[in-house]
Amino acid sequence: MKALAVFPSRREVRIIDHATPQVTGSRQVKVRVLEVGLCGTDREIAAFDYGTPPAGSDYLVLGHESLCQVVETGPEVRRLRPGDLAVLMVRRGCSHPECLACPAGRPDFCYTGEFTERGIKGEHGFMTTFVVEDESHVVPVPPALREVGVLTEPLTIAQKALAQVWEVQQRLPWACHGALEAGPGACHRAVVLGAGPVGLLGAMALVAAGFDTTVYSRGGEHSDKASLTESFGARFVPAESRSVDDLAAVTGNVDLVYEATGASRVAFDMLRLLGPNAVFVFTGVPGRKAPIEVAADLIMRRLVLHNQVILGTVNAPRQSYEDAIRDLGVFLDRWPGALRGLITLRVALDEGPRLLRERPAGIKTVVVPQ
Repeated sequence: MKALAVFPSRREVRIIDHATPQVTGSRQVKVRVLEVGLCGTDREIAAFDYGTPPAGSDYLVLGHESLCQVVETGPEVRRLRPGDLAVLMVRRGCSHPECLACPAGRPDFCYTGEFTERGIKGEHGFMTTFVVEDESHVVPVPPALREVGVLTEPLTIAQKALAQVWEVQQRLPWACHGALEAGPGACHRAVVLGAGPVGLLGAMALVAAGFDTTVYSRGGEHSDKASLTESFGARFVPAESRSVDDLAAVTGNVDLVYEATGASRVAFDMLRLLGPNAVFVFTGVPGRKAPIEVAADLIMRRLVLHNQVILGTVNAPRQSYEDAIRDLGVFLDRWPGALRGLITLRVALDEGPRLLRERPAGIKTVVVPQ
């Protein structure tokens, strides 16, 4: 079968012939890959910034944002059957007994760093025709989400982040009186930095949770991103014409910042303006750029005097996948045009190498392996 792979030692990205996997274990599931999302991580691996092939292989099959259909199951598989839609989880835990997280089913918090990740580190990804996976890493998707289910993995980033925010904010009185029916974020203000798929899906999750939500991004006030943002009830502030200080004047006190750009200068400028008792969530990983100046004294003073919290989050547990699938259904009911509008291009597998070298003008590009 065909697959899209990178060869780090040769610095090559190309379509290859890859062995078709077979079910050999009683709890394994074989799936046909329907769609795979392309993201910044894939482009960075294709630029050879990182990415590790499995042991004994000189190449790594790319792809970690999947939507699949079950074609075969082992005899002990109970939750899935042929024909079901599903997404595949990305991270696999380490085998070290001293790691507290991985044996507890939370490899997203691995202590040793010796986890593997499909399509990223040590295990082949999903940008091919068939994949075999253990049932524990396969999450069912309702048929109604067929056209948007590939957005599950990017949304898990926001789901895990929000779960941590709710836990952190139990430290203080945060829920507003009489506003809980509007969602746990009601009466609070959130800012999303970036209007890529991770940022826009995060913004949808925040609006659904009741936050007064503003997206700060490049794109222009009359751009497609601005229109899409406003269609699901968030505010769009264009970074080209409005500074972070201007943004603060628009939003007022900010209770939550969801960073989804990997742009350190913008993030640390925004960190200066975080409100009392607020949380700043980092999800982006900056590229290798020149150092920036940071108002360290001001930031540190505000963190202490205003009880602020900074947290970083990466990968997601099974619960976040299940929450993302649930919320995709909510988004599809509330904002069908906006959710479908996130996927702006679908291409064949053969187009993958070219698109990894380019940056498409739209929001989310999806590869269809068949």
